[in-house]
Amino acid sequence: MEPFPIDFDRVIETFDFLNDWDARYHFITELGEQLPKFPDADRVDAYLVPECMSTVFIQALRDPQGHYTFRGDCDTSTVKGVVAILLAMFHGKTAQQIVDFDADAGFETLGLFDHLSPSRHVGVYAMVQRVKRQVAALEAGSS
Repeated sequence: MEPFPIDFDRVIETFDFLNDWDARYHFITELGEQLPKFPDADRVDAYLVPECMSTVFIQALRDPQGHYTFRGDCDTSTVKGVVAILLAMFHGKTAQQIVDFDADAGFETLGLFDHLSPSRHVGVYAMVQRVKRQVAALEAGSS
């Protein structure tokens, strides 16, 4: 499995270190810039998160051992950073760990939901559901 450029535990540590939300938003934007380029050929409806106001693509990739990594992209810098955080939360986990993982609690740890608009909160929920649906589909195809 390719290493993912963002470690969720490090994101939590950095959020704790940064004192204000302007600095945290800047950090979120920097996280988005660390995402690998999303291939143009994969910008298809199967990976689109249509519930998001921004254009968001997320693709789940399963390794032979059953662990997942993800690719993602967005046309807005702040949401792209949120995508990066979400994908870091799920990176390296098995399908069952992804099903069981409480992404809301992960975002609550960061205090992020208190600083996102309601429409962005809905978008984050849609991204989580897209990840879980893709993983379920890949698992169904591999059994």
